[in-house]
Amino acid sequence: MADFDEKVEKKSFDWMPQGCEALADGEYDAIICGTGLTECIISGLLSVKGKKVLHVDRNNYYGAETASLSLVNLFQKFRQTEDVPKKFGAMRDWNVDLVPKFIMACGNLVKILLHSKVTRYLDFKSIDGSYVWKDAKVQKVPATGAEALNTSLMGFFQKRKFRSFLVFLADYEKDKPATWYKGKSMDKITMRELYYEYGLDENTQAFTGHAMALHRSDDYLDQPAEATVEAIKLYAFSTQMYGKSPYIYPLYGLGGMPEGFSRLCAIHGGTFMLNKGVDEILCDGDKKAWGIKTGNEVAKAKIIVGDPSYFDAAKSKVVGKVVRSICILDHPIKGTDNNQSVQIIIPAVQVKRTNDIYVCMVSHGHEVAADGFYIAIVSTTVETSDPYAELQPGFSLLGDVIERFDEISDLKEPVSNGHDDNCFISRSYDATSHFESMADDVLDIYKRITGEELDMNISADMSADDC
Repeated sequence: MADFDEKVEKKSFDWMPQGCEALADGEYDAIICGTGLTECIISGLLSVKGKKVLHVDRNNYYGAETASLSLVNLFQKFRQTEDVPKKFGAMRDWNVDLVPKFIMACGNLVKILLHSKVTRYLDFKSIDGSYVWKDAKVQKVPATGAEALNTSLMGFFQKRKFRSFLVFLADYEKDKPATWYKGKSMDKITMRELYYEYGLDENTQAFTGHAMALHRSDDYLDQPAEATVEAIKLYAFSTQMYGKSPYIYPLYGLGGMPEGFSRLCAIHGGTFMLNKGVDEILCDGDKKAWGIKTGNEVAKAKIIVGDPSYFDAAKSKVVGKVVRSICILDHPIKGTDNNQSVQIIIPAVQVKRTNDIYVCMVSHGHEVAADGFYIAIVSTTVETSDPYAELQPGFSLLGDVIERFDEISDLKEPVSNGHDDNCFISRSYDATSHFESMADDVLDIYKRITGEELDMNISADMSADDC
C-alpha cells in the first residue's frame, strides 16, 4: 500500500510484518486463513482470549475482499493496467473499498470495536445523510417524531400515525409491561400486526422495514415484532448521536479495520504471514481438520477459520450472487443536499423487485478520494440474467459517471457449524451497504468456536473525539 501518504503509513503499517520466509512449522490454537474483516476480527478476539494464533493470506496485502485499494491498484484489478488518467490527481489521495459498507453508530460492530479497543488505531467520521428512494425521488429517512411530521415521504394523516408509532417505540422496553402495546410485548405480536394497529400503509412499512430496520426481504412482517422494533430503535438512537445519519465510516477507507484487528492480534502474540496461500486443509481419518499445508510446510491447529475460498467447495454453498459497481463522479448525488457522503436505499417494492438496491457514496471528506471527486457504489442481490440492468435505478441517481468498475461475486455460506470438522467458515459479504449482517456472522463464529457469547456489556456511546 505504498500509495498511502506518510501519515497513514506511520499510523497503520509500521507494526506489520514485512515478509515471513517460512510457515514456522508448529502448533497453534487457531489458524486463520484470509485477512478479510471477519477473519481479522476473529483472530484479534481469539488472541485477546489467550489463544495462540497463526494468520495467513495468499495476498501480499491486508483486507482480502474488504481491502481499500489505491487508484492504481483499482485500475490494475479491473482494467489490467496501471495507466490512470492524470485528471484524478495524486494517487495517495485514493483509497477505494472493494466491498463498501457503513457502520451503524451504536450497532454490534461498534461494540466489538470498543470491546477490543481497536478504536485507538482508527479515526471515524459520520455519514452526512441517510435516504430512501420513493416515487423516483430521493428523500431523507425520518428517525424522530419531529422529522416524521416534516417528511414528504407520507401524507398528512400518515405522518401523524407514523409519529405515534415512533413515540411508542422510543418508550418501549421489553422488561417494562407498562410500555407494551395493549398489554402485549413485542415477542407476542407480529410486525404486520403492529403496523396494522398504528395504521401504517404499505409505503410507510417499506421504508421503515428496509431503510430503518434494514431488513432485506419482507419475511420479517410475519415474525415476532421484537427484533424489528429493536432494530428501528437502534437506527433512531444512532441517528440522534450525530444528528445527520446513523452511520459512521473510517477515515482512509475500510481497509484500516482489518489492519487494526490484525495489529491487536499481533500485539497479543499472533503470527502473520502474507503471500502465504493454503495448498491443503489437513484432516484426520474422521475428516476433522488438524492443520494446513503450504508447499512443504505444515502448521497444526484444531481450529481452522477462513472465508469459503480457502476450503473445499463442498464445505460451503452458493446462496445467490451480488453485483456491485464502483463509480467515480465529479459531483454529489442530486437530491441529497450536496452532502459529501450518503446512503440511499431503494426498497424492492419501489422497483418491483424482491431485493433492495443500495447506493452509498463517500468522498474527500473521508480521505478516500481526491478533492472534487466522489466514489459511489451501487449494489444488489442478483435476480435476473442481466445483473447490471438491475442496478439501473441506482445508476439513474448518479448522473454522469466518469469511471465505472463492475463485479459479480457469489454469495456463499458454510454448510455446517464447524463442530464436526473443525472448519469455521465465514459468510460472503452481502449486497447491503452496512455491516450489521457481517457483525452477526462474527458473533456467531466466535460463539461456535468458544462456546460462549462475546461479552459486549460496555457502553456503545462514542464521543465526538472517537468519531
